Formats: sequence, C-alpha cells, structure tokens
Amino acid sequence: MCYAEELVEGGFAIEVADAALLHDGLNVADLAHVLVLRERAVVPDDAARRLLAVLLEAVSTPVAEFGYDPVHGEAYNCRERRFAGQIGRDAGWLHAGRPRREAVRIAMRLRVRRDTADLIEAAAEFARAAAEVAGEHAETLMAEQTYLQHAQPSTFGHYLLATVYPVLREIDRLTAHLDWVNRSPAGAGGVNGSPLTGDRERMAELLGFDGVIEHTRDAMWQADGLTGVVGSAAGLVTTLAKLAEDLEIWSSSEFGYVSLAHRHTRSSVLMPQKRNPYALTMVRGEAGILIGRATGMLAIAKSPSARSDNLIFAYGEVPRALDLARRATRLMTGVVGGLTVDADRMYAALLAGFSQAADLAEYVMTTYGLDYRSAYDLVGVCVRRAAADGLRGVDITGDMLDAAAAELADVDPRWPGAPVFGGTDLREVLDPGAIVRSRRSRGGAAPDVVRGMTKECLNAADAALATVRARRAGFAAAESAVLRDATAVVG
Repeated sequence: MCYAEELVEGGFAIEVADAALLHDGLNVADLAHVLVLRERAVVPDDAARRLLAVLLEAVSTPVAEFGYDPVHGEAYNCRERRFAGQIGRDAGWLHAGRPRREAVRIAMRLRVRRDTADLIEAAAEFARAAAEVAGEHAETLMAEQTYLQHAQPSTFGHYLLATVYPVLREIDRLTAHLDWVNRSPAGAGGVNGSPLTGDRERMAELLGFDGVIEHTRDAMWQADGLTGVVGSAAGLVTTLAKLAEDLEIWSSSEFGYVSLAHRHTRSSVLMPQKRNPYALTMVRGEAGILIGRATGMLAIAKSPSARSDNLIFAYGEVPRALDLARRATRLMTGVVGGLTVDADRMYAALLAGFSQAADLAEYVMTTYGLDYRSAYDLVGVCVRRAAADGLRGVDITGDMLDAAAAELADVDPRWPGAPVFGGTDLREVLDPGAIVRSRRSRGGAAPDVVRGMTKECLNAADAALATVRARRAGFAAAESAVLRDATAVVG
C-alpha cells in the first residue's frame, strides 16, 4: 500500500522512531505467542518452526538493520512485511487470536518493567549514598534555613536525610507501579478474549508476568498505571532537584558551604576563575522536562475509551521518561558522593546569626513563667538591638534582655513585665551544639538520632536493592527461557 507522504512523515515516522525501544519486547512477545499457539495445536508444526526461526533471526538482528521504515507503516506493519518476505503466508499465523495492539502492549510492558526496575535501583543507590554522607555529618553544625533565612541550629546530616526519606517513599510508589506494569494483557483478543490462546495464565507465565490483567477490555486500554509511573519518576527527580537547588546556592562563593567535585562541574570558557555546577543545572532542568512529560501523559490519557491515541505516544514517552529519570538520579548520586562539605564555614555562618532566638524565647518562657508570645516579643527586641550593635546570638546576655524588657514596657502598656535577667548565664542556652544535642525526640537533629535514622535508611535502601535486583533477574530469566524454548522447537 502506498501511503501519503505527509502521513508517513507526521504519523508512521513518529511511531517507528519508538521501534528501537520496543524491538526486543516485540520479539519476545511474538515468540511466546507462537509457542502458545503451537502448544494448543492452532498453528501447524512446520509453520510454527518456520515462524519461530525468522523470529529468532529478528532477535539477533540489530534494530538499525531490521528494516523499520515508516514508508511501510508503523513498527508492527514493518515486522509483518519482513516476515512475509521471508516465509510467505506462514507469517500470517502470527495474527491468530491477537491484534497488533496486544503485541505492542506486551512489548511496552516488558520494556517498562525493566526501566522501572532500573529506576528503583538508581533511587535506592542514591538513598544509600546520601544516607552515608548524612551519617558522616551527623555532628556538622549548620544553621537550618527556611526561606533561605537562618531558622534554628541543626546539622548537615539531618538536613540531608530530609531528601533520603522522600526518595525512599518514591521507591515504594515505583515498586507499586512495577507491580502494575508486570501484569499480562496477553490473550485479551480484540476486546473480549480469544478462544485460540486459551488460558491467559500460560502467556503470563512464559513472559515472567506476575499474573494477568483481569478484564480483557481493560487489559487493552488501561493507561492509568503509565501516568502513575511517569508521575512518580517526575516526583523522584523533582525531589532531587530541590536538593540540587540548595547545593547550587550553597556552593556559591557567598555561602561556600559545599563544593562539587571537579568531575561534576564545567569550566567557563571566558572566566578562568569559574567552575559552574553543571550537574546540578542538568538535574534541575531534567525535573522540568519530566514534569512536562507527566502532564503530557495525563493529557493523552483522557482519550475516549477504546482509542489507541493515548498509548501510541506512551510507547516512546514512558521509556524515555524513565530513562531520563534514571540518568538524573544516577547523576545526583555521584554529586552527593563526591561532595566536599566545609564544616568550618557552616559553623562560622551559624555563629554569626541568631538561630538560637526561638530556644532563648522558650528558655525565658519555661524558666520565668512568661507566656510564649511575651517571651517571643522580648527576644525579638533583644535580637534587633544586638544586630544593630554588630553582635551575634551567642553574645546576648541577661543585661541585654533587661534592656529589651524596659523598651517593651515603655511602648506597650499590655507588657506583663518581666523578671530581672541581669547576671543570668545564657551560654549553654545559646550554644548551638547544646541546642542540637537537645533535639532527641524522634526524627530530631541530635547526632545519635540522626545516626539511628541513617541506619534505618541504609537498611531500607539495601532491602530495596536486593528486591529489585532479584525481580529484574527473574524478568531476564523468563525472557531467556522463551528464546531457549523457541530454539529447541526450531532444532
């Protein structure tokens, strides 16, 4: 058939561009289908052998040499043309009980389950690397920030674990999506099943799926899991992009808290003194691209029922999104593992500010019986006066609190009055290290608590790695078994 040039360019060429992503899966899906048809005596034995032989040849043929040419239609049409050219009408047995969409749906799931497993592995490796660095810096004091302003004393280790936990949650979500992906749509027929392929569990078993998608019509048209897995990939990299933005700011000369390894930076071609945090720029941009892809998946999934337009584009978009997410995640794993932390610079910045203010207000409240709002106002005036005089939080004294109380009494008739603070030793109250050590509640910044969370995160990452590697090995074993069974039939 001769197709219009504009249809080839604007339609088939777009689909054929995804052939490289689906080629391996299509080969395995076709081989398994013929094996089942042969078991059920649907296809004559001689024809099955010839068909399996050309399919095995396809397995060993590089995609670039296979003959995917949009002039002949989309990828399935190109395969049909090649096989018919090799064995004539015997190639037609491949269509028995199965529309083209079933073959491509299976191929996509075989590809996406591997890509999802790869992304889970990359995320677990990031969680492990970041948790290790967090453990190393459980006592590296820094001023935790909100709105890029000093908030309260904390540690770099505690800060970093705040990225590890959402990554571990994303691993849980991706694992659930992998469970969804690893279900077989085979045997759905047109929409209501096929008597030719028989028990649908047989194809699921051959292909290493965990089971079948229950409803045959749903098996052919469901897209919700694909939007979910792309959304989780985007969510994972968005979490990493937040870390990348912080590190980009903190690696600037204005902060100098961290330095990226040279291998993760790029030099300016004009300014000899500059090395740009190129790795962080890429992760931030990749998050934006993935957010767009997740939105795009939702847009195409809204198609009316029993339409292929939602999945035609998913064949390429989903694997590419997962691959991009994996690359970004591996990049951030390298960045965190190669990070140099300037603990002295962090501590100097911490001492220079007033991040102890909330703790001082709580001390005034609990020690002298003021309500928290009054204690807050008192410390606020004291901090303002100290900053104007060029002092720091650690320099605040009881006499300075008395002066702040006198100022409040002059301007606020509702001021309840305050005890005399002169002579009170506030050094322990204002010591950032002592403040951090006091944060011993669950999830707090005390070094021992951080080390405990680090151990939990490492255990969770290791468990995720072991599980996903075992599952991926199972996928590979099932697909290899299909090839071996086909080879044995051909002889």
